[in-house]
Amino acid sequence: MEQASSSIGRAAVSKTAGWGFDSLLACQLKTVNVELKTQGGADTADKARLVAAVVLVLAGLAAYYVLDTQPAWVRWGAVVGGVVLAAAVLFASQYGRDLRQFVLDARTELRKVVWPSGADTRRMGFYVFLFVVIAGVFFWVVDLVLAWATRHLTGAGS
Repeated sequence: MEQASSSIGRAAVSKTAGWGFDSLLACQLKTVNVELKTQGGADTADKARLVAAVVLVLAGLAAYYVLDTQPAWVRWGAVVGGVVLAAAVLFASQYGRDLRQFVLDARTELRKVVWPSGADTRRMGFYVFLFVVIAGVFFWVVDLVLAWATRHLTGAGS
């Protein structure tokens, strides 16, 4: 998809302007989503693999109930076998490769997280516990007052 832009001398509205990203310049056509065009999408074979994976999981579940006269380990083995085979088929498809890349990217992002220290965690845990106790006492008192007011106004329980 080609997209044009115009130049009327306005400032860039993008937060990324000036940070190494190309902006749309006046009267220039830029190709948008070039990456999506070159990326291999899921084809019919990948969709068939996805369907096969779902069928394998369902077959494992069905085997659990069909094999009701067998020992429990055989029944659960059928379920685990169906799930393992489904995972193998799924990871052979584009969907599986995309999932693997997502997990790798998520792990990379998790390494960037600055986790609180043990002392910070204990202190914040104490504050949460203290707030829960205070809120519990508050709502208990509100409940007592409302119960007393209801009994007083209705004359019930006297």
